[in-house]
Amino acid sequence: MRHLQLEQKAAYKWWILGNVSIGTFMATLDGSIANVGLPTISESLHVPLHLVQWVVTAYLLTIAAMLPLVGKLADMWGRGRLYNIGFLVFGAGSAFCGLSNNITLLILSRTFQALGASLLMANSQALIVTTFPVKQRGRAFGIIGTTVSLGALTGPAVGGVLIGFFGWPSIFWVNVPISVFGFILGLFMLPKSKRHQDGRAFDYAGSILFIVGIVALLYTVSNGEVWGWSSSITLVGLMLAVFLLAGFGFRERFASSPMIDFALYKSRTFSAGSLAAMLSFISLFCTNTMMPFYMEDVLHFSPQVTGWGMMAYPVSMAVVAPFSGWLSDKIGPYVLTTGGLLLNAAGFVLLNLLSTHVSVWSVWIHMAVFGIGQGMFQSPNNSSIMGTAPKSKVGSVGGLNALVRNIGMIFGIALSVSLFSFRLHLLTGGSYTGVPTHVSTTAFMTALHTVFWAAAVACIVGAVASSLRERRTSPSAASA
Repeated sequence: MRHLQLEQKAAYKWWILGNVSIGTFMATLDGSIANVGLPTISESLHVPLHLVQWVVTAYLLTIAAMLPLVGKLADMWGRGRLYNIGFLVFGAGSAFCGLSNNITLLILSRTFQALGASLLMANSQALIVTTFPVKQRGRAFGIIGTTVSLGALTGPAVGGVLIGFFGWPSIFWVNVPISVFGFILGLFMLPKSKRHQDGRAFDYAGSILFIVGIVALLYTVSNGEVWGWSSSITLVGLMLAVFLLAGFGFRERFASSPMIDFALYKSRTFSAGSLAAMLSFISLFCTNTMMPFYMEDVLHFSPQVTGWGMMAYPVSMAVVAPFSGWLSDKIGPYVLTTGGLLLNAAGFVLLNLLSTHVSVWSVWIHMAVFGIGQGMFQSPNNSSIMGTAPKSKVGSVGGLNALVRNIGMIFGIALSVSLFSFRLHLLTGGSYTGVPTHVSTTAFMTALHTVFWAAAVACIVGAVASSLRERRTSPSAASA
């Protein structure tokens, strides 16, 4: 009988991982599908591209603002409970997006959808930590890494087919049945954790300071190139963000129940892993942003061929991530995380060797290097970071880990565009408009190489940061 109970318990944790994978896949799929649909949405709703871009921007800003808050609430109210509510909110938000007949309603619906995404993102890693023993967490995070890659891989293809046959609302409606299935499965599978009440009031003032401050920072950074980095509106936005976030930090020092426990950063593993993760995503989003321009405007690939070339990254990551996670359970995260970032740095050096006449196969191989490096890095790094959290704070740590990832994405896009435009302006006196005839190929490639060298430096700094973590995360940290 005891043997049967152990087998049932062992199977139960994999069902929980399956449910977490559904939420992760859906959130990743939706992000890539939405990007594909922007041109069609712009034409259908008769709005300019700079306005329809808010369909993506509002989603990212809302997630970034809500992740630490949601992580804290999960530790108080129950991670499984909030995660499952995330399915309902995300599904309802997706339905509202599909029903929207103007850009205002669509942006508001995307904001509501992002609330559900933040509930899923902040709690998915916490559920893995509280479900899997230390020796199996790397493998579990590796499977999640594969799920992320599959979502990114299938999003553009599924989105193109859905838009072609059913119109742009279908890219949001596809989330509704997935959300319902995930919610029903979660009712039976997710742990029914008890509410944690420590008698201290929730830090509402700190939450408001953080939300307004982080939105001001990321919104200003996202628009810095358009407004001009030395313009008054950019400078005011940055100063406001710094003032609010500094006020938030001061507030958290004296709050009885702080939204972010800064004592977590005293752990060398947590702080080093978080910094390495942010630098990793900053560098990789330099690739995601600039490589399509290189392939279409310099190599003259069609959009379909460009998409196929970019697909090398998620395909190779999907293959490597599970093995990397399994291996980190055996040897620890140190070698894999540091080695993965160094491999990505080498990948950027190799990109600078690409000429103006290369085959799509050559690009595919170069992009696969980043998938291998990221597959080596992500699963062990997530397992290492989450392993530093006591069980009472795994929700908060999961929220902070997801926040670092989103901040890295936004900063990577802003860095690549700004650095590319700045370098191009120095070379030509003009700016890039997306039309290749306006810019010489030599100037384009020189500016592109500047971005890639900067990204390589970011990877090297990330590798140095990663090497500062403890060689192994103590199992007791996760069970405290």
